[in-house]
Amino acid sequence: MASNEFDLIARYFEHQSVNRRDVALAIGDDCALLSVPTGSHLAVSTDSLVAGTHFLADADPALIAHKALASNLSDLAAMGATPAWVSLALTMPEPNEAWLSQFCEGFFALAEYFNVQLIGGDTTKGPLSITLTVHGFVPEGKALTRAGANSGDWIYVTGNLGDSAAGLAILLNEITVEDDALRNTLLERHYKAHPRILAGQALIGIASAALDISDGLISDLGHILKRSQVSAVIDVDKLPLSDELLTFESDRQKAQQLALTSGEEYELCFTVPEENRGAVDTSLAHSGVKVTCIGQLRLGQGIQLTQNDKLLDWQLHGFDHFAE
Repeated sequence: MASNEFDLIARYFEHQSVNRRDVALAIGDDCALLSVPTGSHLAVSTDSLVAGTHFLADADPALIAHKALASNLSDLAAMGATPAWVSLALTMPEPNEAWLSQFCEGFFALAEYFNVQLIGGDTTKGPLSITLTVHGFVPEGKALTRAGANSGDWIYVTGNLGDSAAGLAILLNEITVEDDALRNTLLERHYKAHPRILAGQALIGIASAALDISDGLISDLGHILKRSQVSAVIDVDKLPLSDELLTFESDRQKAQQLALTSGEEYELCFTVPEENRGAVDTSLAHSGVKVTCIGQLRLGQGIQLTQNDKLLDWQLHGFDHFAE
């Protein structure tokens, strides 16, 4: 007998290791009942991942689950928020229990790591897609936003850039990599981003603006520039590139262009006033992630790319969900 919606929920989603004290009622009722700590704002973000757009339908379900939750948690990181709860709406062509079992394995492993409790959601029949809503806490008046940057602030990024694009190129068979270790490393970096939660929390009071890199640095930084009404100068030689990316793409200029346009990196891009620069490394030391200063904000509009103090005429674009 085929499992119905409630059988699937009971079997795969009701039992989890995370049971937070601020959850009075979770899965099983029409709504969840939750408690927000005094003095905190509730940070909420929703993202959808659709088969054929964000992942291949035949990809490892555990990796899909990790990617889905990591991408949402990254939004909380960008605001400096502490993750707490998540709801999941899952649409499937049919109730594939083998797929669900692997999906839940990847999902709950990451949820447990960040002490995130699944509090509800929905399952329905249709084209394979995943919609998550994450909730977190940030001290009132302290959230990092895109609108606080000023001319003269310095531009930083966490981690390395470009690896996700390299992994995607391998996944789509756009390029063949003979070295299995290199291939597997880049594929893992595409699927298994690590949300920079600790880094985001450490930046409260230090960064003037922040966001996560989901559509490519060249595109996402533009959101800060627009909201803060400033421009940016980026030194492409300061972009953080991994050894694996430079092995994958030996032409350093092309590797730098990948770093600027690679989507789904889920690293943080943030701006820091001159007076706070000295606090960056100290504050982020416990986060376990490197940070790199790649440029500076200026008056005006747009992004200028430079190398050896000379302007570059690179016509680059990030990912656009509705581009033809």
